[in-house]
Amino acid sequence: MTKIHNYYLNLAFQLAEKNLGHTGLNPCVGSVVVKNGSVISSGVTSINGRPHSESNALKKIKNCSGATLYTTLEPCTHQGKTPPCVNIIAKKKIKKVFYAFEDPDIRTFKKAKKFLNSKGIQTKLIHIKRYSKFYESYFYNKKFSVPFITGKIAISKDSFTIDKQNKWITNKVSRKIVHLIRNKYDCIISTSKSINYDNSLLNCRINGLQNNKPDLIIIDLNLRIKKKLLLNKLLKKRKTYLITYKNNSIKSMIYKKIGFKIILVNQLKSKKDFNLLFKKIYKIGYSRVLIETGLTFLNNLLTQKIINKLYIFKSNKNLGKNGKNNATNKYIKRISPILLTKNLNGDRLFKKDF
Repeated sequence: MTKIHNYYLNLAFQLAEKNLGHTGLNPCVGSVVVKNGSVISSGVTSINGRPHSESNALKKIKNCSGATLYTTLEPCTHQGKTPPCVNIIAKKKIKKVFYAFEDPDIRTFKKAKKFLNSKGIQTKLIHIKRYSKFYESYFYNKKFSVPFITGKIAISKDSFTIDKQNKWITNKVSRKIVHLIRNKYDCIISTSKSINYDNSLLNCRINGLQNNKPDLIIIDLNLRIKKKLLLNKLLKKRKTYLITYKNNSIKSMIYKKIGFKIILVNQLKSKKDFNLLFKKIYKIGYSRVLIETGLTFLNNLLTQKIINKLYIFKSNKNLGKNGKNNATNKYIKRISPILLTKNLNGDRLFKKDF
C-alpha cells in the first residue's frame, strides 16, 4: 500500500508545482481524489492563494462518497476568507485522507486529524522523500514572517560576473533555466544600477509562461532609475516598487506618477535594516523572492547571512582580460555548492542551501 500512497501523493506534488510561487502568502497545495483505484478529480491552490486545492478538487464532483483524498499539506481547519477545507472533506463523505506535511500555521497544526477522525474519516501523515524540501519557503515564512530569499548569479569559469565584450556570460540554455526559476517566485529584487546597465525586463520569456511576470522591487536609494527603460512600458501590467530613502519623498512623487510604487526606508546597511525591509515586503504579500543583482548587492546579502538559497550558473569559458567584477568575488569563491547539472551545452548549474 505504501507504493500506492506514494504514487498518488507524487501526483499531488506535481500539481502543486504548477502554481508554486503564484499563491501569495498561502502555501501551494496539490490534491488528488481517488475512488475504486482511479483518479476522479484533482485540484491545486488557485492563483493568489484561494480557493484552496482541496476545495477545487472536491467541488468538481458530485459523488465522491467513500473516496480517498491525497493532499500535499494538512487540510486547513480554520475559518479565513474561505471556509475550512476539512468542512468540505466531511461534507463530501471522503473516507480516507493522506497528506505529506503538517501545516505549521498554528490555526491548523495537527488539528485536521483530530477533526476528521471525529467525523469517522481515517487520516495519515506520509512523508515523501522526493519532496522533502517542497515547503521549505512556506515553513520559513511562518517561522520568521519574512520572504524566502533566493539569489542567482552568473559567472565565468575564472569567476568573473561581467564580460566587457558581451552582455551575457552564460549561454541560451542557462538563460532558459533562469526564466523557469523566475516562474517559481512571486517577486524579483534587483537594483537600479543593474537594470540601468542591462535595460532588463526580468520576466519569463518561455512559450507558455510569457504572462508570468513576477512583480519587481528595485533597490534605488538615490532614485537613479532611468525613466526611459523597457520595463517602464509595463508598469500598468506589473507591480513595480522602488526602495528609496525617506528624504527622497518629494522626488519620489515623480516616479509615482510614472507608475512606480514607493517603499521608503531610513537606511539599508545593517542586517536589522534588511530584516525590516523584508518584513515590509512580506506584509505586502510576497513569500518567495528572487535576487537578481550584481555582485555588490549579492555580497551584502551573503555577508549579512540573509540568503536562503543561491543558484550559480557557471560558464565553461574563461574571460581573462575581458572579465570584470565590480566587487570582490571572494565570498562566491568560499561557497561550496552542489552541482545540479552540467548538461547546459557546456555551462553548469550549482546550488547552495544556507
